[in-house]
Amino acid sequence: MENTTTTPDIHLSPALISHLQNAIPQDGTRESLLSSVIPSLLKSIAEIAKGLQNSHHVSAAGTSNTFGDDQLNVDVQAESHIRTAITTCPTIVTASSEEDPVERPVAHSFPAAPSSSQREVYTLAFDPLDGSSIIPSNWTVGTIIGLWDGPTALNCPPSTSQFLSILGVFGPRTTAIIAIRFPSLPSACLEAAFDSLTRTWEVTRPELSLASGPSPKTKYFSPANLRSASDIPQYAKLISEYISQAYTLRYSGGLVPDIVHALIKGHGVYISPVSQRHKAKLRRLYELCPIALVVECAGGKAVEFEKGEEGQRGVNILAKEIKETDERGGIVCGSGEGVLEAVTKIFA
Repeated sequence: MENTTTTPDIHLSPALISHLQNAIPQDGTRESLLSSVIPSLLKSIAEIAKGLQNSHHVSAAGTSNTFGDDQLNVDVQAESHIRTAITTCPTIVTASSEEDPVERPVAHSFPAAPSSSQREVYTLAFDPLDGSSIIPSNWTVGTIIGLWDGPTALNCPPSTSQFLSILGVFGPRTTAIIAIRFPSLPSACLEAAFDSLTRTWEVTRPELSLASGPSPKTKYFSPANLRSASDIPQYAKLISEYISQAYTLRYSGGLVPDIVHALIKGHGVYISPVSQRHKAKLRRLYELCPIALVVECAGGKAVEFEKGEEGQRGVNILAKEIKETDERGGIVCGSGEGVLEAVTKIFA
């Protein structure tokens, strides 16, 4: 099968195209996903990887985003690569990011065909470079991308409106976790890797899944926002239990690499509670919802820490509409059994 995309300098292998076709409706209503959207987004990930490899001096850009976070030069570069890539995708009509958290119309490099624009209208929400604080140490970092149906991601049900997530992973290799979910087809969660010599994205793991059966021999846990354990005794106790039960610690300080580690191993739980002194930093639109879709497509669970009348409780991340781009929350995600145990003990 030939690969036909609007990004001739980036190729998708026949195997990758085949896997994507199995997860995308082939009735003509989603034709741009394979002809331009996914290839362009994967191209931007390859460009970000190249930019990071050549950024020998990671420094403050002298600017801050709308949220007041200081920007690094690599943050600005990553944002630019994605913004440039989507100008070739007429069906992505709106975009916002953690660096520019306002939904704005996309200025396309060429007009959309009328038939295409009538059938497909998408919104992109992304975190161009997750893990900026660990980039100077040359640790693995990532990009988080979510694609939504319609001209906005706000005031829409995430469980049905967000149908595609891509996690770009920049480590010794450049990889991408692609998760797709449409009601009429089986969900897909796979890993692709970029070959910089052939400029081709190849399937490396056609199916990623989080264990739902008996506990594996090796159990992994990633305790984020560890400072909140000083305010939440149940969290501190849970971590002590993990240690006493010989769980293996896998925590890098980067959301993407820690989630991807669990996906590759097929088991693990990522926990990031919030407390009054140590508040939530993860934004629902740009981080929590795309991560939740990936985890659910792999057969896992993702719940958010939400403060209710009885204190904190776990709520399915994709069950609640997003009203504002700066909404934040905590998260417990990973293998279903591990998530249930963590939520039960922390909320005890």
